[in-house]
Amino acid sequence: MVRKHAFLLIVLSVALNIGFAGVWAAQTVAGHWPAWEGCGHRDCSGAVWCPLHRKLDVTDEQWQRLEPRLAQFRQASQALCQETQRKRAELIDLVASTGTDRTGIAAKQEEILAGQRRMQELVIAQLLAEKEVLTVEQQKELFDMIRRHSGCMGPALMRGDLGEPSQPFSQGGPGDAK
Repeated sequence: MVRKHAFLLIVLSVALNIGFAGVWAAQTVAGHWPAWEGCGHRDCSGAVWCPLHRKLDVTDEQWQRLEPRLAQFRQASQALCQETQRKRAELIDLVASTGTDRTGIAAKQEEILAGQRRMQELVIAQLLAEKEVLTVEQQKELFDMIRRHSGCMGPALMRGDLGEPSQPFSQGGPGDAK
């Protein structure tokens, strides 16, 4: 029973992290995409460099309030992501080693879960801060996007059958009628 709950917690954590990582990745990629800089057009002039916030059509005033916090978030989340990736690599090394150290593996899993919890806390703090700046309509659009992109793909992903966004889990095998 404990194993089942632990597995469900891990799956939930991974699913949430996938959604949060998607938002984070969209924000991070924007800062490294040279084509968005200096094209002379509002969408790519650097005024609102984040594609997520451009899609939300934030005003210049909103962006002035959002950007400093977003820059802090990007820096903190990148450091935390690198730390978690390092711990995942250490976990793989533990699992791959010739002598199986179940205690060491469990301890490393806990370290990774603690990092994922810190990332979730960081993302939630960022979302709450943004919620204070965005209009009700922008908030709805933001949270609708997060809902659409944070589903767990499960077996459908393994088969290469991604299904519809509203139905992330496909039933049956490839070629079956849906």
